[in-house]
Amino acid sequence: MSRTFRYRFRSPLGGLAADLTAEWASPGTDDGFLLQVDRKIRLAPPSGMHWRDVSWLSFGLAAHASDLMARHTEGLVVRVTALTYPLAHFRSEAAALAMDGWLREEFGLPERGLRVSFDSATGGYDFEWGSYGDPFEDDLLR
Repeated sequence: MSRTFRYRFRSPLGGLAADLTAEWASPGTDDGFLLQVDRKIRLAPPSGMHWRDVSWLSFGLAAHASDLMARHTEGLVVRVTALTYPLAHFRSEAAALAMDGWLREEFGLPERGLRVSFDSATGGYDFEWGSYGDPFEDDLLR
């Protein structure tokens, strides 16, 4: 059964918002496109989603992959049926924060340090990714 998580962060710019509707299933119950996030953890994004949004959704899922594997040793598929942004100030990084919130609510998972703050000096957002540093940094490319 799918459920919607509404991520909200208010700021002087209006804020960030993302509504994530998703459900989960055991492997083998989905014949569609699956993106491998970690070992047996898969993401099924909706058709036509922007690549940046899919990347950040994947990161939000990867941040919890070890906890999910401990609870679902056979693996897990997270099927996203919708990602919408009700406010004009959307950034793709909000997809990771929405996925983080959805997973923590759905499975009772611990906080992983994924968050955003507003920097009034620069007038922009500062994202924190817990112990993950730069989510898309690849040591092989150095």
